[in-house]
Amino acid sequence: MNTSLPPATDTAPDPGADLLLPVPDDDGAPFWEYAARGELRVQTCSDCDEPRFPPRPCCPHCQSFTAHWQRMSGRGRIWSYVLPHPPLLPAYAAQAPYNAIIVELTEAPRIRLVGNLVAAPDAALNSVDPARLRIGAPVKAVFHALPGGPTVPRWVLERP
Repeated sequence: MNTSLPPATDTAPDPGADLLLPVPDDDGAPFWEYAARGELRVQTCSDCDEPRFPPRPCCPHCQSFTAHWQRMSGRGRIWSYVLPHPPLLPAYAAQAPYNAIIVELTEAPRIRLVGNLVAAPDAALNSVDPARLRIGAPVKAVFHALPGGPTVPRWVLERP
C-alpha cells in the first residue's frame, strides 16, 4: 500500500489544467497557428473575398478552393451567451458559474466565434460576474495559452 502524498508546492493548481482542449484539423490548423501569435484570422475566399468559419476546403458562396487567412481586428459584440448549469465535467464545476459566449465579428458579421468572456487573458472562466453579460456588449479578443494545448481566443469587455 502506497501512502505517500505528492510533494507540496507553493503554486495553486492551474484552473484550466483539466478543461477540454480544441483538436485542430488540417483545415483549421492555420487558425490556431495565428492564435498562438496573438492574431485573430479568418479563412477568406481568394476568389469572392467572403470570410468563412469554420475553416473548410471549399467556399460555400462560390465553390472556389482558393483561400487566404485575413486578419481581423479582434473586435465584435456578444451575439448570445449561456451560463452552463449544472456543469457536467469536474474541471468546469470548479469554475461555476462561468459563461460561454458567441461573438459576432465587427468586420464579418456572419462569422460568429464561441469562447468565454473573462476579466483578463489568463483569468479563470468565472472571472466576470454573470450579471455583466449583455447581448450586444462590445468585446475584443485576447489570447490564452491552454496548459498542454493550443492558444485560444477569449474575450474581454471593451468598456470594463
